[in-house]
Amino acid sequence: MLPIADAFEHGYRGCEILYGRGRASELSAVLADRGLGDALVVCGSNVGANDDLMDPIREGLGDRLAGVFDGTTPDKRVETAYDLLDKRAEVGADALVAVGGGSSLDVARQAAMLDVDGRDLTELRDDAAEGPDALGSLAPGSDPSLPVVVIPTTFAGADLSTGGSLEVLPADESPTGQPLTVSGDGPMPVVDLADPALFETTPESVLAGSAMNGFDKGIETPYASDATPVSDASAVHGLRLLADALPRVAGDRPGSEAATDRAVVGALLVQLDRKISVIHAFGHGFARRYDVQQGDVHAVVAPHVLAYLFDEVDASRRALAAGLGVDVDGRDDDAIAEDVVDAVAAVRDDLPVPSRLRDVPATEEGDLPAIAEYVVDDWCMDRAPEGLDTTPEAIEGVLRAAW
Repeated sequence: MLPIADAFEHGYRGCEILYGRGRASELSAVLADRGLGDALVVCGSNVGANDDLMDPIREGLGDRLAGVFDGTTPDKRVETAYDLLDKRAEVGADALVAVGGGSSLDVARQAAMLDVDGRDLTELRDDAAEGPDALGSLAPGSDPSLPVVVIPTTFAGADLSTGGSLEVLPADESPTGQPLTVSGDGPMPVVDLADPALFETTPESVLAGSAMNGFDKGIETPYASDATPVSDASAVHGLRLLADALPRVAGDRPGSEAATDRAVVGALLVQLDRKISVIHAFGHGFARRYDVQQGDVHAVVAPHVLAYLFDEVDASRRALAAGLGVDVDGRDDDAIAEDVVDAVAAVRDDLPVPSRLRDVPATEEGDLPAIAEYVVDDWCMDRAPEGLDTTPEAIEGVLRAAW
């Protein structure tokens, strides 16, 4: 495996990626170079209590550390974002530094959009009570009021994004019977600081839970209907790094600093021009029914989804083979497809994640027909491979194979 550069910078859609071990020490300079003063650190309670992670960030910010808000949760509730803004007003921060996994990064980005949205919590809930059409989105076309620096510490692949959503009404309060969420589509984070040493402070169980989320972004991009040679190149090389490194970093195979470095760079690469598609639609289908970890659902369904796609269309199997180390010389398409599915399953099986849907907490076999309907209707299916004509019955078949 080729070695990874010790450090590099790369501009991507207005975000500056800063990669390298120990780069958390540069945080004060990162803010100063952008004309920013003090920063509020945004994280969850476990991250906030992890001194091995937080000490380098506190030291890197130095006098620019305005305070810490450690109230984010996987639920990503809108109340949390308002609480964050209250804390920011209390300490007078000029910027947010979001640390951790997708929840903290999403809440920080969306809070920055809420701050220019003009609706208070009561107004937002009133809009939600009228249904999704009235709820709309956060401050469409507006710039956020707060620049956001993201410091990922998991492989979920939520850092190079403008996306994310906040739950305004849970299912039992929603007029639709499903949770109602609001999101804003603002600019990218100003900086994505990827420091492999910080990933090494994250518990392996958390890394494993996020691993398939990031890995599946690389799998989905080549077969997406709007894939390009540029998106293929970053996805395939990212897969090459992740397939080798993730089992060493988040699984049972022997790990090393070099493996962590490869995993972090791989996670960055699969996010560049990513194209989430059918696997993510399955994850969203389960999220509409249950409070589940997306990484668990993705881990279970990814091989089954690929097998289904390969039965129906080409689904860029040779590009995926290149990323997963599958030999293609002199072999027919069916044999290549079978080995790609096996390679994805092998990465999954090297991680402490579920391999059957029945092992994902709260899932019920009787819900599979409804989930299949959700999957077919999900917006991610708009990027399904060219030529795929799917039906709820076909998706239910995939779900039952994964059950």
